[in-house]
Amino acid sequence: MSTPPLASGPEGPRALRPLLDTVLQALDEGTRARGGPLPAGGPEAVAARMREAVGEVLPDHGEPHAPRTLVHAFAEGAADPAHPLCAAHLHCPPLAIATAADLAASALNPSLDSWDQAPAASELELLVAGALAREIYGPGQDPGAAPDSLITTGGTESNQLALLLAREAYGGSVRLVCGTNAHHSLARAAWLLGLPDPVVLPAPAGTLYPAALDEALSRLPGPLLVAATAGTTDAGLIDPLPEIAAHCAAHGARLHIDAAYGGGLLFSDRHRGKLTGLEAADTVTLDLHKLGWQPVAAGLLAVKDPRDLTALRHRADYLNAADDTEAGLPDLLGRSLRTTRRPDVLKLAVTLKTLGRSGLATLVDQVCARAREFAALVDEHPGFELHARPAISTVLFRPAGATDDTVAVVRRALLTDGRAVLGRARLDGRLWLKATLLNPATGPADLAALLHLVAARQATLVEGHTPR
Repeated sequence: MSTPPLASGPEGPRALRPLLDTVLQALDEGTRARGGPLPAGGPEAVAARMREAVGEVLPDHGEPHAPRTLVHAFAEGAADPAHPLCAAHLHCPPLAIATAADLAASALNPSLDSWDQAPAASELELLVAGALAREIYGPGQDPGAAPDSLITTGGTESNQLALLLAREAYGGSVRLVCGTNAHHSLARAAWLLGLPDPVVLPAPAGTLYPAALDEALSRLPGPLLVAATAGTTDAGLIDPLPEIAAHCAAHGARLHIDAAYGGGLLFSDRHRGKLTGLEAADTVTLDLHKLGWQPVAAGLLAVKDPRDLTALRHRADYLNAADDTEAGLPDLLGRSLRTTRRPDVLKLAVTLKTLGRSGLATLVDQVCARAREFAALVDEHPGFELHARPAISTVLFRPAGATDDTVAVVRRALLTDGRAVLGRARLDGRLWLKATLLNPATGPADLAALLHLVAARQATLVEGHTPR
């Protein structure tokens, strides 16, 4: 067998071109075979089809048709976030321009743990990370200490880094204070870092109460890190950030804001005001594989004071020897806890430069508008109950008069049918269906179809008759 062609180098593009044709054709055929937002049949049926397509994972002799076979099966068995009825999670349909850029990153395969593995990528990361930090904080008061950000794998890694930086800023110990609405990764990060159990405050309306926070900060011994949320995963709710920031300042507590979902509102003049107070945080989590339409992964942790990042400095002689650093080679190890790190910055840079602020704002405004339209449809329908007007692009609703068991069964039935993908959230002591609208191409007819499907499936399952 001859040596398989490589993706980079002088012959790389020529070798990739026919393979891309094969992959794109298999994607198209697999998507058509699926025919909906999710493969039908449920977990057992999907697993059986995948096992049949794969056969022997590591055969004695290679199979030349494997790329087409496996990509077809992968696409046929995928949950397609580009389908207008796939609206369960903060799982966006990635932009074609970002996906194409990601191909270049994969082909060239830079690793951002040393400059000699990623010369251009290391500079591009600094430029993009600084620009996004300035979106939150402005240029900073001290030109020598401008705000910065680190590129991460997503909200979970960003939140973990935020707790780590807080711990080190306070000399090795800090206690997390957050609401019950906070993302689960924050409590896990406290456990992972060996911190005390978090102080979790009630958030009965879905957001952190400033008065309850003020009382907790008054009685708890420091040092303390308060974590607020700008876009909860259940309903997309935004904590009262200005009031929370004021209480943190008054009590000398550090503030982290998890804006993994809501951070994308920064691009929109219409919605940016919802994030007032974000600039007061010491650290901010952003996640552009949500309201940024990037392929996974595309997270960031923004830092108001870049001196906090000194806690991440690390020396490995084969990557950042002291004499190399003194000679001018950039030191990249202090920009992540990971060593090998792919250049996720390229797709971000290509998207930001290609669409610009106005293009991203249009996408943000579109999905927020679709959420308002869907909420209005629900509110006007006598067979449904709306939880509340959407804060961002998430709508919670449920069949009127249904039990929680019925809500759960209807959702699972739609998943098994492969007809619609809805999430679930528990608020106000009840279970709600969750539509998270991140597809800018979703239209009014799609929204009406989604509501009709839910109503029809409930009637079939619960009332025992087939609707017209």
